[in-house]
Amino acid sequence: MKRVFPPWTNHLRPLSAMAVGGGVLYAALVVTFGFSPWAVDVGYQPKQPVPYSHTLHVGQLGLDCRYCHNTVDRAKFAAIPATETCMACHARIRDESPKLTAVRESWATGQPVPWVKVHDLPDYAYFDHSAHVTKGVPCVACHGRVDQMDVVHQAQPLSMGWCLSCHRNPGPNLRPVDLVTKMDWSETAVAAAAANNPSAGSVKPSTDCSTCHR
Repeated sequence: MKRVFPPWTNHLRPLSAMAVGGGVLYAALVVTFGFSPWAVDVGYQPKQPVPYSHTLHVGQLGLDCRYCHNTVDRAKFAAIPATETCMACHARIRDESPKLTAVRESWATGQPVPWVKVHDLPDYAYFDHSAHVTKGVPCVACHGRVDQMDVVHQAQPLSMGWCLSCHRNPGPNLRPVDLVTKMDWSETAVAAAAANNPSAGSVKPSTDCSTCHR
């Protein structure tokens, strides 16, 4: 019987199988890593209506996080600072700076400054700031070194797996409650605090689904 294809085409069969298998594996890797929070969320840095520098206000001037986000230890949400908070200083300091035009307009009109939310959890995830802050979970654990950010960006994935890793072993992330806003903790200081914090062992967050999905 006459051959339809030359003999060398027999080698194409295993090569084709390898190509298809490799393509499926490549696609799986792209979906797994390319669409993970580490790839699509970490580093998110929206442009804000006011060029507020945390490096200046927190890092150099030493403002406590709770001065602006004054509900972080009392409520579910960390409040976006009201215009009155900004004007407490800027009614007298740099009161004609063009960078603060949106703040002055807000003060004059009563309309809020249209800040863009950086850390935005999905609606199906329940998170309470006060429950974490009052147990000793520091700002830096979730938000990174904000005191070194001229423009705030998302430093952690805030994914379910990332949250669960802390719920299963919260110790390394705990600080004395009165120092939760302290950013510059060394590994030595963290270890010492963990060893000298008798209440840390009592912090045992739930890993039940209903804790975050209500």
